[in-house]
Amino acid sequence: MKPPAPAVPRLAARLRRLPPSCGPVRLIGVDGHAGSGKSTFAGRLAEALGGAPVLHLDDIASHAELFAWTGRLLTEVIEPFGRGESAHYAPYDWREHRFGPPRPLPADPVVLIEGVGAGRRALRPHLACLLWLEMAPEQAWARGRARDGEEQREFWDGWVRAEAHHFSDDPSRPHAGLLVRQLSEGYEVLPGPSGDPVGHPDVTHREGPPAMW
Repeated sequence: MKPPAPAVPRLAARLRRLPPSCGPVRLIGVDGHAGSGKSTFAGRLAEALGGAPVLHLDDIASHAELFAWTGRLLTEVIEPFGRGESAHYAPYDWREHRFGPPRPLPADPVVLIEGVGAGRRALRPHLACLLWLEMAPEQAWARGRARDGEEQREFWDGWVRAEAHHFSDDPSRPHAGLLVRQLSEGYEVLPGPSGDPVGHPDVTHREGPPAMW
């Protein structure tokens, strides 16, 4: 008997089977605290999905709008997807403090939206599944600070306050269908607070030794 597939490919196979949630697109949210590893995980999941497009919310947010970007995301991405059209969004340059030229985002069968706030209430109706990277905020923020270095210390001080305020007002984790925990090698996928949206309420799978899903 073949051993079960690792967690990420197994998750990708299940996400493909979800019904479309935004026009023809199965929109998958990847949320969690800053520094929790969302970008890395989304990259691995996109690869397992055969190169699925990934929209990083760092490209949608800006210094002036750390979290007040809902209107632009709905106009530039969600509404075109709802019509079955490719989206176009203007990515923000955090060094130049300005938005760049429009970038296409195809309405592929599966598209990932990755970033803090991907599971906010305005987006949840358009998501096929919300994934939450499970890590304590203090641990995630410490990782992010170490990654970005001393030159970003002032930014991080402001970010931590803004993120805490955002999740206090509009929490994502209670609405996650699945929780993703990074292991020393690979990932573990666990049931989320809102219940597994992809068919198995007792889902648990991890990289490494074979486990039941």
